Amino acid sequence: MNTWPVQDAKARFSELLDTCISEGPQMVSRRGTEAAVLVPVAEWRRLHSAARPSLKSLLLSEEGRGDLLLPN
Repeated sequence: MNTWPVQDAKARFSELLDTCISEGPQMVSRRGTEAAVLVPVAEWRRLHSAARPSLKSLLLSEEGRGDLLLPN
């Protein structure tokens, strides 16, 4: 994965995007610290669909709720 300083990423965004599409994820750094990653949309969708919901979202969702049988 290539790392692009933010000023280069801004100035050469089209090249950054083309490199992302042809070579995969590209890191963007700010003041020498990793700040973000640009990923191809197909990879983002794959990662997004594979992500598990958080405990908070599970507890707040209506799905999966039902009668829970507990032993006496």
